[in-house]
Amino acid sequence: MKKLLLIAFLISFSSCSEKAESNETVIKDKNFEYKSYKPSGNEIVLSRSLYLKKLKGFWLAQCIANWTGIVTEMDKIGNIGEFKTGDFYTRDDWGKKDLPRYNGSKQDFAPNIDFVFESEDGIWRADDDTDIEYIYQHLLYTNKTSMLNGKQIRDGWLKHIKEEEENFLWVSNQKALDLMINGVVPPATSDPKNNPDFDMIDAQLTTEIFGFFSPGRPDFAVKMADLPIRTTARFNAEWISKFYVSMYSLAANPDPNLDIKENLLLIAEKSRSQLPDNSYASKMYDFVKKQYNDGIPWETIRDNIYQRYQVEQLDGYDITSRNLNCNGCAAAGINFAASIISLFAGEGDLKETIKIGSLMGWDSDNPTATWGGLIGFMIGHDGVENAFNREFSEEYNIHRTRQNFPNGIDNFTNMANVGVFITDRVVQEELGGGVDLENNLWYIPKSN
Repeated sequence: MKKLLLIAFLISFSSCSEKAESNETVIKDKNFEYKSYKPSGNEIVLSRSLYLKKLKGFWLAQCIANWTGIVTEMDKIGNIGEFKTGDFYTRDDWGKKDLPRYNGSKQDFAPNIDFVFESEDGIWRADDDTDIEYIYQHLLYTNKTSMLNGKQIRDGWLKHIKEEEENFLWVSNQKALDLMINGVVPPATSDPKNNPDFDMIDAQLTTEIFGFFSPGRPDFAVKMADLPIRTTARFNAEWISKFYVSMYSLAANPDPNLDIKENLLLIAEKSRSQLPDNSYASKMYDFVKKQYNDGIPWETIRDNIYQRYQVEQLDGYDITSRNLNCNGCAAAGINFAASIISLFAGEGDLKETIKIGSLMGWDSDNPTATWGGLIGFMIGHDGVENAFNREFSEEYNIHRTRQNFPNGIDNFTNMANVGVFITDRVVQEELGGGVDLENNLWYIPKSN
């Protein structure tokens, strides 16, 4: 099936292919003019063919992590005033019965807390952790640009997101769509005067992918993602989203002398610069990092951040005093702190990171999808399948949640190819580098 999907893609997609000297298939976007480039010797050099495999790994692992995290989504959000350690899941709950969400509702596709897979012949279902990233990738490619403007974002949202029925939008995303329907154009859609949900988690799960389009150059990746982020986020939620974009960009050029755990810790520390020192986001990062370095178990760190930020409201994190629904369980802040715990404690292991993220509490599918996608990218598609010792379907049903795409059922090979083509444009037009189709390489000038 995978070979048939790839053949169908190469026949139908608006690109042509040619053979490199190594007999590998080199994809080439026929809608883009490739220019000659002479390397200076001061570039990041990356394989386009390997990058395609990494992008496939991103989409696959993000889907696995997303749907696994949904099993426990909003089950555990703490109990203000009556906090006790047992209010949250622990590692001993993995494989046990999934409990109802905080409001008594229950998902109906997985009775136990465990990995959620599609079979080799199944179809992955879109969800809000993957579908707006899909929209942004589509908009970048079809608009032949690296920098989306407010009108392009608004037009894309209105075309591809349902205005009524179940449209799989919540909090700030839903408010931004409502504003767009009434004629408001980003970034005004996240202005606190217009959008009271500007500090929720939304931008994190819709914009990480921009980091992959600027490999090893987080300076441009963050610039590229700025307006999409500010479509729904401001202040701490905005800075947190830029932290994730930076991590995704840096992951494209890891230190070959370090293992995946060491690389993740390094790129997280480098991306810490996206968080202003006086922000609660930076203080959350530093608090979790210190506790991890002190060897404290992840469950205890999680309990400690709950006590510190939702009970005691330290470091300027005042969500509890605002009396929000479910005490701001979809807020950018508490979910960021939870995500950093799963990143550190997972130590680069895909399965362990997904497990910890799913058991962490609050909006557990979103941070889990973020790290699943990042680690999946770093180990590539084959690495993801090897981690689970099985093969998976490549098919992806974007029309489960969104609409008006050429292919309602897409596939990860196609999606990865589009990502490579977008990166071609960024490398050549924005970073001043080159695309070597003969050797299937990118030459990316290093930042000053």
